[in-house]
Amino acid sequence: MHNAPPIDLVSAVPGVSWPALPDAAGSALLALLFQIERSQWWPAARIEAAQRRQLATLLDHARRAVPFHAARLPAAMPDPDDAAAFEAAWQAIPILTRAEIQAADAEESLIAGSLPPGHGEYREIFTSGSTGRPVRAIRSQLWELVWSAFTLRDHLWHRRDFAGTLAVIRDSTPGAAPWPEGATTPGWGGAGGGLFATGPLVGLNVMTPPAQQLDWLLRRDPDYLLSHPSILARLAEESRRAGRRPTRLRQVMAIAETLRPETRAGIEAAFGAPVAEVYSTREAGYLALQCPDHPHLHIQSEAARVEVLDEAGRPCAPGAIGRVVVTPLHNLAMPLIRYDIGDAAEVGPPCRCGRGLPVLNRVMGRRQNMLRLPGGERRWPLLSSSDLAALVAAVPGLRQYQVVQTALDRLLLRLAVEGPLSAAGEAAAIAWARGKFGAEFAVTVETRPEVPRSAAGKFEDFVCEAP
Repeated sequence: MHNAPPIDLVSAVPGVSWPALPDAAGSALLALLFQIERSQWWPAARIEAAQRRQLATLLDHARRAVPFHAARLPAAMPDPDDAAAFEAAWQAIPILTRAEIQAADAEESLIAGSLPPGHGEYREIFTSGSTGRPVRAIRSQLWELVWSAFTLRDHLWHRRDFAGTLAVIRDSTPGAAPWPEGATTPGWGGAGGGLFATGPLVGLNVMTPPAQQLDWLLRRDPDYLLSHPSILARLAEESRRAGRRPTRLRQVMAIAETLRPETRAGIEAAFGAPVAEVYSTREAGYLALQCPDHPHLHIQSEAARVEVLDEAGRPCAPGAIGRVVVTPLHNLAMPLIRYDIGDAAEVGPPCRCGRGLPVLNRVMGRRQNMLRLPGGERRWPLLSSSDLAALVAAVPGLRQYQVVQTALDRLLLRLAVEGPLSAAGEAAAIAWARGKFGAEFAVTVETRPEVPRSAAGKFEDFVCEAP
């Protein structure tokens, strides 16, 4: 790791402090890191061949041990070394939907009756339910080990100093990490896998008001900050308004929501630190990490097959936008095979950095939140920096906004503003919305102290509720 900060391993053997000797889990984690450090540089064809071999193993297990897949999967797959035949058979496997997962959950038919040796125990988690319908997922201890390996890859790619302080604003559990002090743990926890010695982790409830979040951040003065893009954007705005920012901050990590280019630029300008994006889901794990050398994302092919498909179900070419379908490679407890996670992404060309991992230019966000037009057409409601500048100019004192499509011809514009909104400001906001989204829309304005978040603390700037 050229110019990377030093890394200290934690020894698990009494009487040995250096060189450190890890325990069994730490040794397995090091073995994974050793391999993916090398596989990232393989040619794309070699990565794809290795992934097909793991997919064949996953499918064989799912066919034998998972009732849901027994009748769904083909009786046999072609040899994974025969790329054309395997891919043709793979494309014939039906797409798994969120509704099917929820229906199967009632009978637990997606859960494997047994796990191969070495995969450990079953673990239960729930997704955030950003669609309003949470999903229960079961994963194995081995899958959690793989998760740790890719958490560490992200840190290593971006040359983070494990001795630094990591600040996290994401827990929305009532009463969790309340302001003013939040919570402190002596290490980065799962981020270090118990393998690397780290500095402290400080955490704060995501529901803490932005001004108080900034006060907490300034007191803690961390080296790294992790949160949702919408939280980071509000913090950046509070920092600009107050004329204060953390003095030690080296990097900001954006998770869980779509990171718009203008949001990235605003955060970086306010904090004087670069932003690194992470694309992951609780049920499917790491899907893509930002390249250390470029702003686009590398699909984590050693952990998951990520497909970006057009309307006909064909793989998208570079520059095209399609729906994201994922298959975690190592969760044999509850195999999610060709799972449509509801997102859309844009495929990118091979990266100049030399890694063979596929590229996503950008993650567009939830497909359900596309703007729907009366004629049946859908389009992405992307707001450019000039769009946002126009809205700020139209609504003095604007702190936060959200556009909700409540019907095919109606929009609700939620605004958090300082002080009352004048009649002229409301008229200007309506004119802005109709100019941006279409004159055929009737627009209603609603003001409130804060635009609401989901139960998981996530925020969408555009929400489609049209039936």
